[in-house]
Amino acid sequence: MIKTFVVRGWNSGINTFFILMRVMIPVYILITVVRHTPLLGWLSEIFQPAMAFFGLPGEAVMVLILGQGINIYAAVGAISGLEMGVREITILGGMLTISHSLPMETMVIRQARVPVKGLLFIRVGLSLLSGVILNLLL
Repeated sequence: MIKTFVVRGWNSGINTFFILMRVMIPVYILITVVRHTPLLGWLSEIFQPAMAFFGLPGEAVMVLILGQGINIYAAVGAISGLEMGVREITILGGMLTISHSLPMETMVIRQARVPVKGLLFIRVGLSLLSGVILNLLL
């Protein structure tokens, strides 16, 4: 009986690993390629003033967009492709904990008949507020 649980758990873990890698590896490769092109410098310059409120480099906007637009695992792949310290990763993690996978979760929320606009405003607003607070505390 224990052997059955171990085998089932192992198989479930391996399947989950491959599902996550299908998102993380392409994003990591994309971010690594973009990092060596002028595009990342251009994005970084444009978003640097806004990201300074959170104590983050301008390129961190890519992590936020991927995390909020796709899922948290895309953000992890993007962070892996960029050179960021523990402080920056902690701030991004705090922000994305509150507002991640917004399109998918918005569809789920809509099915529950919850006011979508208000909830999106609260999630994104609290995410931005947490970024400012973490920047001040860390």
